Formats: sequence, structure tokens, C-alpha cells
Amino acid sequence: MAFLPISKQDMEAQGIEQLDFVYIIGDAYVDHPSFGHAIISRVLQAHGYSVGIISQPDWKDESSITRLGRPKFGFLVSGGNMDSMVNHYFVSGRHRPTDAYTPGGKPYKRPDHATVVYGNLIRRVYKDSPVIIGGIEASLRRLAHYDYWSDSFKRSILLDSQADLISYGMGEKSIVEIADALASGIAVQDITFIPGTVYKTKDISGVYDGINLPSYDVMKEEPRRYAESFQIQYCNTDPFTGKTLIEAYPNGVYVVQNPPQPPLTMKEMDEVYDLPYMRTYHPSYEEAGGVPAIAEVKFSLVSNRGCFGGCNFCALTFHQGRTVQVRSHASILKEAELMIHDKDFKGYIHDVGGPTANFRQPSCQKQMTQGVCKNRQCLFPEPCPNLEADHSDYLSLLRKLRALPGVKKVFIRSGIRFDYLMADPDDTFFRELVEHHVSGQLKVAPEHISDTVLTLLGKPKKEVYERFVKKYNRLNEQLGKKQFLVPYLMSSHPGSTLKEAIELAEYLRDLGYMPEQVQDFYPTPSTVSTVMYYTGIDPRNGKKVYVCRNPHEKAMQRALIQYRNPNNYDLVREALVKGGREDLIGFEKNCLIRPRKMGKQKQPQQMGVPNHLQKTANQKHSQRVGKSERMQKADGGRVQRKDTGKKKTIRNVHKKK
Repeated sequence: MAFLPISKQDMEAQGIEQLDFVYIIGDAYVDHPSFGHAIISRVLQAHGYSVGIISQPDWKDESSITRLGRPKFGFLVSGGNMDSMVNHYFVSGRHRPTDAYTPGGKPYKRPDHATVVYGNLIRRVYKDSPVIIGGIEASLRRLAHYDYWSDSFKRSILLDSQADLISYGMGEKSIVEIADALASGIAVQDITFIPGTVYKTKDISGVYDGINLPSYDVMKEEPRRYAESFQIQYCNTDPFTGKTLIEAYPNGVYVVQNPPQPPLTMKEMDEVYDLPYMRTYHPSYEEAGGVPAIAEVKFSLVSNRGCFGGCNFCALTFHQGRTVQVRSHASILKEAELMIHDKDFKGYIHDVGGPTANFRQPSCQKQMTQGVCKNRQCLFPEPCPNLEADHSDYLSLLRKLRALPGVKKVFIRSGIRFDYLMADPDDTFFRELVEHHVSGQLKVAPEHISDTVLTLLGKPKKEVYERFVKKYNRLNEQLGKKQFLVPYLMSSHPGSTLKEAIELAEYLRDLGYMPEQVQDFYPTPSTVSTVMYYTGIDPRNGKKVYVCRNPHEKAMQRALIQYRNPNNYDLVREALVKGGREDLIGFEKNCLIRPRKMGKQKQPQQMGVPNHLQKTANQKHSQRVGKSERMQKADGGRVQRKDTGKKKTIRNVHKKK
């Protein structure tokens, strides 16, 4: 067992004269199944193809992608485990100071829009070599999309990167089919038949039973048409019912998306995770201090992928799909045994989960033969009558892991879907979750407590969360535990006005706690919420949605959630006055703040809002207002806040009084 080649010397040592594929990646090379590049390269290797890795090449130096020579079949390109723009920037537009996927955590080792930059770099050096792009960055930009960071409507990444194909989704099946087609002598331009791929063409006469989406030019002129297009795309993300989608561009070019690949069977999932990974970063990174991202996954276990939760701000539907796919207990236990024998293992398995930890089966059995419902969600707004809420398999797996020699504790740190938990009539899992699998605090994501906002978030009503909190506290009391909930909260999501923000502040007042950090809504490609943000329209029903873009109002909404912070006083007072809730300024028990003379108010620029976001957003949005018939006009800039990075822990918010 060895790392894949990263140099000519490695190729010679492994007896490789010419690689079949060269994989350009935006991350450091980590040969672990939690990293997409590791899975794809090991899958190809298992099918007889040689793969070499060029990690974080210098995009300003053309020779940086020539170190492994010209590949026999083509280049693979991925921007990294995270979208490169999310990896680089806080929602405010300020650059993050560290990069967990880079040796030593150093920033600036990959370009913005890395997949596009790498693709064009290859085209300049190897003009006729096939280029296949994949990973989350390419997957979520496979068709025309709104780009938050430039506040513009962009073409398919297939065109901007000058690539030949996109392998979207998780990609294990499609990448092997692409490799086999290339190895058989089929020209990359003729590979138009593989599920889970996107290609470009000037001739769509051979497309069978396709759906013509609004053209790029039409959507750029009329954002409402983009909302319509997105809803069609959203309804065609299932491999059983999805149709081929066609998007027209100028000069007779079409981008064609084939239906998704079928979900992996349990046997196929096991095969992927049983491949001979080195399970750590390449040793060449030791001098730099290693790769920080490995710490989160080294002693964690992936048990599932896919999610039927249907949160509107999440892109999982577009990337992994709604059908839950799982590994067998035997495969997971085998991986756990490998971890136990690691010299750094201290007896704690950090996580057993996936996108949603407590999803270990499809929401209903018909999904495996007929696909997911196009116009109905499994959990929202209420659990579907056909939903099978059953934690027995997950519970059995956790019990087996707890019983392994050398294991002291098995934690669950990926998200628990609390409404699914409450839908299970059997309390056994809930009780054992509290008794054995909480590391002092349990992460849950109510996101908000206003039913108006929750509806637009695709989350259950406030009442469901409150029932969950009561039950959680009751179980902790019965078991003699002092454990807390960590609720993630989001400000400024589409639909949230000052009224809803004040409602959330009152809820926190009644709890008696203030969140340490707050996450502003971050518009990322291919989510329902991002479409709302850009168009002012809910793509599910065509209705108008209020969207907060003014950086000062966003600062007020955020400050309300942290109303106890003295630095937020002026913003909170202004928000309460504007929201007609001056009754919350006073000395009574229900008041948020006490009256005093309002000090000098901070300006948006003082709150960390980048100049380029302030000066361009108002102009661009104003141009769109008439075309999309928005409910409101933007008052200026887009974002927003002092940078806090990712969602942070909110401690002891639901401590039982």
C-alpha cells in the first residue's frame, strides 16, 4: 500500500511510464475516504487505471501542471473538498485567515474559482487533452447560476473552465464509465451518454426526451426565469425520474445535463470505503505541520450519504441526492478496528454519521424503485404519512461500536435531525443518544424560531423544536446528566425582516442566554435559498419573498440575536424603533435593553463590509428590480457583519432551568 505518485520519481518507483490520469486538486493530498480526490483516484486505481496527484499547483506558473507529464487519457480537476470561494471568504467578503485543507493551514494556496482557473491552465498547456471536472465546486455550478461573490449571473462552469465534461454528484460510477469510454478510443466530444455527466454540444438532435430550460440570455435578463429553471432542475435530481436538461447559450452552444447516476448499493458503498487508503496526509507535509482538516475526520466514521431533510439553504439535494445510501455494519466496524490500532487513538470515536447522522435508511421503500417525490418533501412541512422513522439499525450499529475493545466513547457530532427523531414512536434511540453519545452538548439546527422564516428555510415549525427540547431536558434529568443543546441560528435568511429578528431575540431572552456567534445567511450556488436571495422569488411557488441585502439592516438583525452585547446597543435600539417595538426598551422584565441616549452609530463600512461589495451591489440589484418585479429594492451593498467564520458553538442555550 502506498500513496499515489506526486512526482516523476514516484512514478518510476511504482513502475509507471505514463499515467492514465493526472488529478489536479485544490486541497493538499490527503489519502482518506473523507476527501473526494482520494475516493475518485482509488476507485480508478481499483479499476486498473493509474492516477497521479498534483496538489495546489501554482496557477501563475504553467510548468506547475507538467511535473507528471501528459496523461494518457486526460486530466481530472477538483477545486477541493469545499467550494473554493466558501473556503476563502467569510460571508462578509473578508478573506479567511487560515485554510484547513492546506499544509500548515496556510491561506492563499489556491485561486478563487479554482476549478475554472485550473481548467484554463491545462487548456493553455495541453490544448487537446481531455479535461473532466468534478467535486462540489463543479457539481453545484453545472448549469447557469448566481454567483454571490461577484453578484452576477454566471454561465455553466463547463464553459468557463473550458472543460469537456462535468462528473457531478459523488462521481464514483460516472468517473469509471468515462475512463472506460476514453480507454476504448471514444473521443471525449462523443461521450454524451453517461448518467451523472454534463457535456457541451452544438447538436441536440440526439437528445431523447429532454427538457429545454430557459436560455442563459433569457435568465440573465429576467431573473424570474432563473427561478423557474431552478425549480425544474430541483425536480429532476432523482435518478429514477430525472430527465435530461438542456440549456442554450449564444452561438448555438448547448450545455446538456444527463440524469443522475443511480445511488450506490450497500455493497458498492462498502467497496468504496474498503479501498486501500493510507488514511492520512502525504508525508511531504510533515515539515509544514501536516494538514489541519485530517483532525476532524481521522477518528470519525462515515455511515451514510444523501439526505431527504430538504433544507432550502443546503445544496445536498443537488450534490448527493435525497436517497440515503448506507454502508454495512461490517464495513464500518472494520474501519473502526483500523482506527483503534492507530497510535494516536485515545479511545474516542468522534462521529458516526454523514450529512444527517440519524438517517440510516431511505425515508420510504418506494424511493428505491420509483424515486423520490418531485413535488413533496419527506419531512416538510410535516412528516409524510409514508415516512418510516426508525432508528433501530443506527442504534444497533452504535451498540456494536461501543462494545469494541479499546473504545471508551462513541460521539455523534454530525447533525441530528430532531424532527425525524421526534417522529420515531420508539424512544430507545433518543434515550441512548442522551446516555452514551453526547459530548456534553448536542448540536441541532433549528436555524430560527419564526414559522414564517422556518417555512422558507424548509425547517419544521417552532413547536416541533420546543417539544424536542423538553424531551431532551427530561431525559437528561432522568439519567442524571448535565448536557446542553447547541442550536445553530441564522440571521438575514430570505423572509426575515426586523419583525422576525425581534421575535428571535425575544425567544432568546426567555431562554436567558445569548449566542456567542451568529451565522448570517451565506448564498451559495444551487440552493433554493440562494435563488430566493437573487430573484426575490420562492422558486417552489413563484411567490415574492422579502430579501435583506442592506448591510446595515443585516447588522441590526444580527445584533438583535446578541442584544446583550454592549457593543450592539445602538444597533439593537435602532432596530427596535424601526420595528415598532419600543416597548422592549425599558426596565421591565420583558425588555431587551434599557433606555439611554443613543450613541454614535457605526456605519456599515466600520462593521467589516468590503468596499467592493458596498459600491457594486446596489447598482447591480437596481438593474434587476424592474426585470424580476421584486417586492423591494435594495438599499445598497450586500453584506454584512464582523467576520465570525463558520457557525460557532452556542453554549448552554437550552440548559434546563
